[in-house]
Amino acid sequence: MRVSVSLSEIPEVEADLAVIGLYEGDELPGELASARGAGDAKGGFKRLTMVHPERPARLLVAGLGKQGDIDAERLRIVAALVAKEAAKLSARSLAWELPVEDEGEELFEGIVTGTILGSYRFDRYKSADPDDPETPSLDSLTLLGYVIPDGAAETARICAEAQNRARDLQSLPSNVATPSYLAAWAEEIAADHDALSVEVLGREEIAAKEMGGLVAVSKGSAEEPKLIVLRYEGGGDGETLGLVGKGVTFDTGGISLKTPGGMHEMKMDMSGAAAVLETVRAVAELGLAVNLLAVIPSTENMPSGTAVKPGDIITQYNGKTVEVNNTDAEGRLILADALAYAIEQGADRVVDIATLTGAVMIALGSSHAALISNDDVFAGEVEAAATRTGELAWRLPLHPEYKALMKGTVADLTNAAPKRKAGTITAASFLEEFAGETPWAHIDIAGTAWDVGRPYTGNDASGFGVRLLTAVARAFAG
Repeated sequence: MRVSVSLSEIPEVEADLAVIGLYEGDELPGELASARGAGDAKGGFKRLTMVHPERPARLLVAGLGKQGDIDAERLRIVAALVAKEAAKLSARSLAWELPVEDEGEELFEGIVTGTILGSYRFDRYKSADPDDPETPSLDSLTLLGYVIPDGAAETARICAEAQNRARDLQSLPSNVATPSYLAAWAEEIAADHDALSVEVLGREEIAAKEMGGLVAVSKGSAEEPKLIVLRYEGGGDGETLGLVGKGVTFDTGGISLKTPGGMHEMKMDMSGAAAVLETVRAVAELGLAVNLLAVIPSTENMPSGTAVKPGDIITQYNGKTVEVNNTDAEGRLILADALAYAIEQGADRVVDIATLTGAVMIALGSSHAALISNDDVFAGEVEAAATRTGELAWRLPLHPEYKALMKGTVADLTNAAPKRKAGTITAASFLEEFAGETPWAHIDIAGTAWDVGRPYTGNDASGFGVRLLTAVARAFAG
């Protein structure tokens, strides 16, 4: 989507649909107050009213609620509702005027992000219906009336479009979005940017490196596993930021088979990988002065005669042994190898992101991801990025008692605690064993990767994490 900034006023715009924000208790300004239908326009939050001045022909009044309540998140919501209304009107171009003067770039980020995310649709597998012509896509957005800090609108556009591409990856069926497909996606990203390089390891190379977690989880599948490594050299003089994303392209649970209901959603068990891939692309497009190392372990988790079995013992990349007591707790096994590898390859701080535990949905629903970290300062930086982007994260504790639950009986660790206590935290405690002393933050997105229900993400794939991780990288770049 093209995003531009203009000092033009509403009557001068040529867009298919013009939009003006209205606070609760305010009236439309100037001649717009006498337009046909203006009396119906109210500023209640999320209320949309069409009015018809002489110019432009169609003006949508978007209720913003009380002025003191306005923030970027409320604007993401309103802008998404406006985008959906624009689709109903077959509008291709949109012009937005926000009644603020110097409120800062974050409010305009809300409009850009909400518009782009709210315009998203995934319909590539639907046949064309000759009796139902396809709705035109919204392809341009103009922000009217005020000078926005240089690059703010473009940054918002890049991040939102990256999130939509992550949603595409999540939405693809698992017979398309295989580990090899994710690897090819990474190679395509790297080919577009000189500062990026990519390395992809296959089954034999993964086994040669003794990545026991990725080897074990992939044993039951005919699809070849991939370890995808992207390096971005942005010229930063500081530390290298590591990103690790879980890339299970379909999760049956393995021998510890899941129940059939909802299993089709397990094509999205690679949502962490999608977020990391598109974060890398966004960082490269923004040209951030940061050094980034992304590691994505990708495989299917399938039952078969060759699959890893409950009770098997494996050796992870850092040498720790693990009793695999539940093959459906596979994500932590592949992330463990990837975390240890990222740190060995030079990551000074690491964020991993994964659809890791169903328990996080019980604890936090879909409003927040879980954030767990071994470093208070780093956790604060990640949490601040989550707040800025509206991709919210709530920090949960680490404690030696949780770690004790993950001790093995005949091996160093177990991948599934014998008692159903603190499932999200114990999974993170397992991962902590592979972060060592490196500052590390874990983001569990099992409750936020899809079925969130916000107007700008809907109930399907959300692409959660792209804007959060990009914000972390931007802060890293100073």
